[in-house]
Amino acid sequence: MAVVARRRVVAVLGPVAVAAVVAGAGLYVRAVDPNEPGHYPACPFLALTGLLCPGCGTLRAVHALGHGDVLGALGLNAMFVLLVPFLGFVWGQWLVASWRARPVRWVMPGAPYLFGFLAFVIVFWIVRNLPFGQFLAP
Repeated sequence: MAVVARRRVVAVLGPVAVAAVVAGAGLYVRAVDPNEPGHYPACPFLALTGLLCPGCGTLRAVHALGHGDVLGALGLNAMFVLLVPFLGFVWGQWLVASWRARPVRWVMPGAPYLFGFLAFVIVFWIVRNLPFGQFLAP
């Protein structure tokens, strides 16, 4: 029995380590306000081109989420906020599969989903830089 318990603990070290790193980074961003200049570097894409990248506003969105402001976070980077529940679900699948010592079976495997996601990111990137997509800008 002790051997099985030890194997389970070792098996979940990966998901637990990822959760610890993400929680630590989230707590840091919650504590150190990205809205004040000088705390974080500027987006290099924005600095070089003057255009928003798909990640622009993510630090401020994490800060807003850390303070419970979901609507504010949506206004800063809607794509990131909408991906958070999906990423949590995928992490949960990984944790459960690791605990059960089974291979992780992703819900959406395959290239079509990857290309669809990349197309979504590219469309988000383009639209947030157009005049009619200003509601997607941080």
